[in-house]
Amino acid sequence: MKRAEEQEQGGDGAVRCSCRCSVTVLRLGHRPERDKRVTTHLGLVARALGARGLLLTSEDKAVVRSIREVTKRWGGDFFLQTGVKWREEIARWKEGGGKVCHLTMYGENILDVIDEIRESAARILVVVGAEKVPPEVYQLADWNIAVGNQPHSEIAALALFLDHLYMGSELRARFEHAELEIIPNRAGKKVRRV
Repeated sequence: MKRAEEQEQGGDGAVRCSCRCSVTVLRLGHRPERDKRVTTHLGLVARALGARGLLLTSEDKAVVRSIREVTKRWGGDFFLQTGVKWREEIARWKEGGGKVCHLTMYGENILDVIDEIRESAARILVVVGAEKVPPEVYQLADWNIAVGNQPHSEIAALALFLDHLYMGSELRARFEHAELEIIPNRAGKKVRRV
C-alpha cells in the first residue's frame, strides 16, 4: 500500500488515493439461469466501488435491467455492454494501452502486486470468471491476481481488488445525478430524495 504522504486530502477531510485508474470489469462465462444473482451483485459491487462499467460475454436482459435501475436511482454513469467477445475485447484493450488483471485464486497475492498495478496502469480491464476460465486468459493477462489462494467468491475478490486499488477512497464516493441518497446513520435508515 502507498504511504499516507502519497494520498490526497479531500475537502470533506476524507483521505483519497492518488490512483487515477479507470476500471472496467469483464465477466466471462455468465450463465443466465445459474449466475443471474451473482452477476448482478458483481455489477453492483463494481459500480459502488468505483468501476466505470461491466462487460458481459453473454446476453442477460434481467441483469442489465437491474443494474441500470440501480444506477438511475442511485446515480453515477456506470455502463453495461452484453454479448462481448472476450478475446477481441482483451486484444482491443491492450492495443489501446490498457492493462488486464485476471482475478483468480491461482494468481499472485494482491498485496505483492497492487502497488505495481496502481503505478503502471491508467486503464484496467478486470477479468472475472463464472465458470472454468480458458487457459488463454491466464496468458493474456498482465497480472493474475489472488485475494487469497483458497476458494472464494468472485464478488469478494472484485470488492477486495477495488478496495486495495483505490485504498479505500471509493468508500466515500459521491454519485452524480442520483435520485436517492443515503444519509449515514448510526441507528436506523435515512434516505433522501436529491
